[in-house]
Amino acid sequence: MSGIALAAAAAAGAVLLAAGFVLGGLAARRGGRAADPGLGTPVERATFHTLHTASLAAPPLRAGLTEETAGKAAGTLRSLLGTEALCLTDRGAVLAWDGPGEDHHRAHVPEQVAGTLESGRGRSAHTGCADPACPLRWAVVAPLTGEDGVLGALVAYGSRESAVLARAATEVARWASVQLELAELDRSRTRIVEAEIRALRAQISPHFIFNSLAAIASFVRTDPERARELLLEFADFTRYSFRRHGEFAQLADELRSIEQYLALAGARFGDRLKVTLQIAPEVLPVTLPFLCLQPLVENAVKHGLQDRERGCRVVIAARDAGAEAVVTVEDDGIGMDPELLRAVLRGEHQAGSGIGLSNVDERLRQVYGVEHGLVIETGVGAGMKVTVRIPKYRPGVHSSPH
Repeated sequence: MSGIALAAAAAAGAVLLAAGFVLGGLAARRGGRAADPGLGTPVERATFHTLHTASLAAPPLRAGLTEETAGKAAGTLRSLLGTEALCLTDRGAVLAWDGPGEDHHRAHVPEQVAGTLESGRGRSAHTGCADPACPLRWAVVAPLTGEDGVLGALVAYGSRESAVLARAATEVARWASVQLELAELDRSRTRIVEAEIRALRAQISPHFIFNSLAAIASFVRTDPERARELLLEFADFTRYSFRRHGEFAQLADELRSIEQYLALAGARFGDRLKVTLQIAPEVLPVTLPFLCLQPLVENAVKHGLQDRERGCRVVIAARDAGAEAVVTVEDDGIGMDPELLRAVLRGEHQAGSGIGLSNVDERLRQVYGVEHGLVIETGVGAGMKVTVRIPKYRPGVHSSPH
């Protein structure tokens, strides 16, 4: 759903709330105030009851349209409409039924909703029920929609023909459709994040893995204890990098993975690679996007050692800056032309670990806002310094155990 649509949905809720207060005020002037002024007018109470009931149906619908979520939402939606019975369907079957009459009405639902699923338009009709004791005489079918079209239908049953029920069912179906679209957005965002993490994992070069194992093998006879330690570091590094859950991690975990990476790189390059870590303990619990720093360190090592016989120094620092943690990764290597760097960050040029840099920059901007993208200072022959500013708290950003 677009930002405009989301804003419209939020505005609709605000209008409903405002309407409750306006109608409540009118009722008060007409002598309709309840005995206890603190409880508000009947209209105000009805408005808040409606909003509260809607809020109960939102969480299951935000998980998508399935038999389980429909079962959890159907009763609340029926209460919201105040109708005799209600059912929810997807494009192929009835997912949930709430209220009487299921034993002889459920079988007819597919034919009742077929036209709505095809056209996306709601309809009302007599049920044609032959049971004189059955209260379900009138059915209103309203489409449940998402970004890809009609996902299913809401069917509300009443005891008589009612224009009010038809309008109410249509509006409730629209509200439910907003929740389903938000669920689709959540799934899309998850897929995007997973794709980004897969791209970052792809940056863990097969050459790095091969060279790490070769370096470990070189110590097997000369220094078995170090070979064992490096093998454990390699196992922990790959286990962390390829974990399957959580899009966020604590800074302490990211730094531990970086230390393992540097231990393996150090086994290969020896004294050519010098690393300094300056970490403030108070920022270790800060949460940041998973695999956010490792590409920056890999870039520093790669470009720091490129075309240099004397080696390079990499400095990794993390300091407390009030509401933020500031992490810097700096090397004294070959650097990069600023114009080329800008092209890399725009995704127009792939240079070395450029995919990793642009990926990290994009993820930081998505999570924290455009003002929190990478800040990179570099020049040809002048090394590179990358700065990451991480807010200590951001709603929805929390690490997962692993």
